[in-house]
Amino acid sequence: MAILIDIPPLSADEAHALLATSSEHTTTGLRNRALVVLLWRVGLRPGEALTVRAADVDGETGVITLSSRRAGIDRLAARVIAAWAHRRTELGLNSDGPFISTLAGNPLSQAYVRELLPRLAERAGLTVRVHAMGLRYACAAEMGQEGLLTEVIQAQLGVEPQSAIGRYLPRADLAEMVRAMQARPIPA
Repeated sequence: MAILIDIPPLSADEAHALLATSSEHTTTGLRNRALVVLLWRVGLRPGEALTVRAADVDGETGVITLSSRRAGIDRLAARVIAAWAHRRTELGLNSDGPFISTLAGNPLSQAYVRELLPRLAERAGLTVRVHAMGLRYACAAEMGQEGLLTEVIQAQLGVEPQSAIGRYLPRADLAEMVRAMQARPIPA
């Protein structure tokens, strides 16, 4: 059974406005921007975004290794992630710790994210409800609008086909997924 979402996800413009509300210069701004792109442009689940280790984010290959899968990083996300990775290094944070962390290297709580995203949305002047899964839904919707193959979207998001014949459908390999993600257009 398919899950129907009756409220459309954020548009690319709305998500980009959300990203723009966090500073490109302050430490917390860089971290919050990285969190937003992990949810919106990479399509990670909130729990994945908060538990991925810094050592599992490979900006060179454009791949994030998660416990159950790998996800590609597009060019916009790569720039934002690289800025936060650089700041993490300056702070002397452990690469075995969570990539999205407090300034002391500790994990962020889901409660922090639940409070952060509506605050950023208000700052961006958005009137739609903004939450972590909504950013993931926006990622899926944008990839579909961009014409990416269903199997690439499923592989990127780590979801299995919903039908019994899913085992017979084509699957995207990692190289194909990374190429598709890196070819995604960057919102203006």
